[in-house]
Amino acid sequence: MRTFGVEEELLLVDAGTGEPLPAGDWAAALQEDDTLTGHQVTEELQEEQLEVVSPPQTTLAGQLTAIRAGRALAEQAAARVGGRVVALPTALGPVSPHPVPGLRHRRIATKFGLTASEQLTNGFHIHVGINSRAEGVAVLDRIRVWLPTLLALSANSPFWHGDDSGFASYRYQVWSRWPTAGPTDVFGTPDAYHRYRSALLDTQVPVDADMLYFDARLSDHHPTVEIRVADVCLDATHAAVIATLARALVETTARAWADGSPAMPVPATLLRTWSWQASRSGIAGELIDPATGAPAPAGDILIRLLHVVGPVLAEYGEQSVIESGVAQILREGTGAQQQREAYAERHSLGDVMAAALDATHQVPPGPSTAGAPAPGHPEWDASLQAAIQGPVALEPLITEPLIAEPVTAGPVPPGPGIPDHPEDDAPQGLPAVV
Repeated sequence: MRTFGVEEELLLVDAGTGEPLPAGDWAAALQEDDTLTGHQVTEELQEEQLEVVSPPQTTLAGQLTAIRAGRALAEQAAARVGGRVVALPTALGPVSPHPVPGLRHRRIATKFGLTASEQLTNGFHIHVGINSRAEGVAVLDRIRVWLPTLLALSANSPFWHGDDSGFASYRYQVWSRWPTAGPTDVFGTPDAYHRYRSALLDTQVPVDADMLYFDARLSDHHPTVEIRVADVCLDATHAAVIATLARALVETTARAWADGSPAMPVPATLLRTWSWQASRSGIAGELIDPATGAPAPAGDILIRLLHVVGPVLAEYGEQSVIESGVAQILREGTGAQQQREAYAERHSLGDVMAAALDATHQVPPGPSTAGAPAPGHPEWDASLQAAIQGPVALEPLITEPLIAEPVTAGPVPPGPGIPDHPEDDAPQGLPAVV
């Protein structure tokens, strides 16, 4: 079973005002290097950010526990500097971010001007283990057509500089200003991937390899594929569902490659429009169907994705809970809809921040937390340890299934590019949408 881990970038805000707080490097420096859970709390590009790196997991339940524990640790670090962390991909109101001190960040700020100075954005990065670089490149070539769907499912950034942007994920629009951001073409071989990477670095436009901001890439530090397209999610449960879907997609496409199924030759320039549509509408409207290249209701595209990864989810024992989790997101909306609903009653961004903080740190059903120690209180460490070691509640996910029968039973008729048995039929027809 493939391991998978996540990195969450979180907005650091003043505990009293809710305004972005430029103290990220200080908060990260005060956090102990070693934690009970194997998490790391680190600085990011801007002082108004903290990043949480979670240890690898093998199950949805473990991932959900890790995400909740990581947020609690980041909250602990923020409390030491008078702040809190909130899972918002963009600040709600106008803000002038402060680059974290250091030569690299100074170079980025100087070279990229307004693009860098406005770049206060928080993503959700999913690392999935691979067996070789060849397998990793094959996975990159085959997951790319589904990355806009993962973006839509995570969409959580409707506000920009105090206004509703009209987008479900405006973070993706801002992030796409970087010259190396976005989808990539099919590589075919590890050599082609590395030639492309070297050609970009030879231009000396990116200051280093860490600035190769592809929607998905091979990690330089771990034997993983790193999927970087998603917004950080308000709800930890949504984040765990998306990470688990991504793991299943990697496994599915790795098997398709091993069976000889070719990648879909969709140009990166075309994929960029698919991602734009996902960023604009999220799951509230239409997405581009990888099987046809035409718009279709977002729910239909998600069912198609579940059909593709269904055999792996079933093998891992996570099919029903993932189907229920996706159904919940479709029913209740992503973080973008939740933010807009919080704003609607009084047209108050303060209400949005309050709701976002609550959603970021919501705990599973259980004994009342009234009177629980606040971050920074001497009893907080003991409270955190107990929470980490306690049971994981998945009941909020298990409500009603997305469809009446398991996805693999065939509720979605195969469209062009999705044969009934992609592992057998793909080489003879159009490439399977894997």
